[in-house]
Amino acid sequence: MGNQLFQEARRFVEMAKSANPADLDSAAAKAKNALRSAYANSTVAEQAQLQQMQQELEQIQ
Repeated sequence: MGNQLFQEARRFVEMAKSANPADLDSAAAKAKNALRSAYANSTVAEQAQLQQMQQELEQIQ
């Protein structure tokens, strides 16, 4: 099944990456919250992937 919070964070980051400019701030905020929630409950490998997603999110803002 996997880590549900991790999957949710990935989904929100993807949504933010494809959001139109008017919705970007809201989508990015949701993605950041999801990343924070997932990080505390993730394995070391998942945390590394979450950090990469965070960097991707920062690049689009």
